[in-house]
Amino acid sequence: MNQTKNKTLYIVHAAVIAALYVVLTYIAAGFDLASGAIQVRFSECLTIMPFFTSAAVPGVTIGCLLANIITGSAAPDVIFGTLATFIGALGTYFLRKNRYLCSIPPVLSNAIIIPFVLKYAYGLNDGMELFGITFSALPAFAITVGIGEIITCVIFGQILISALMPVRGRIFMADEQVKKTAE
Repeated sequence: MNQTKNKTLYIVHAAVIAALYVVLTYIAAGFDLASGAIQVRFSECLTIMPFFTSAAVPGVTIGCLLANIITGSAAPDVIFGTLATFIGALGTYFLRKNRYLCSIPPVLSNAIIIPFVLKYAYGLNDGMELFGITFSALPAFAITVGIGEIITCVIFGQILISALMPVRGRIFMADEQVKKTAE
């Protein structure tokens, strides 16, 4: 495959992933799951796509940025939510050789960054009680956001990896060609 086709395919992969991220976030927003202290943003399962293609890093980052703008997120959420997704996708790319570890970076980046967004951008200050222990806002949000990310990135993400593994060579052909020429 020539270099122009590789670049075009890279851009197409990134654009399709970005579009999917926006659509899935919009669907989650319709069920009030895309934002807030408890969120299961289906689109976050796409942060495991760097396991297959490096084009997924800009794809999910741009998709998150657009989704946050379209769903009316606060400016700090647009900036830092997008940053959390970028860091998570980048971490997935760096851990792409391990199918199971690659889904952990999005969980960690969101569980660390998003609680601050919820507290300071949206003024959410309520803590929660869990198993008889009262947590203040930041630890409570880290738990709830982390659980949502585990559902989407680890559980749904691993399902997505399993579904794409048999067809990865056909879908992500340019990445396979690049890997072969690099060896």
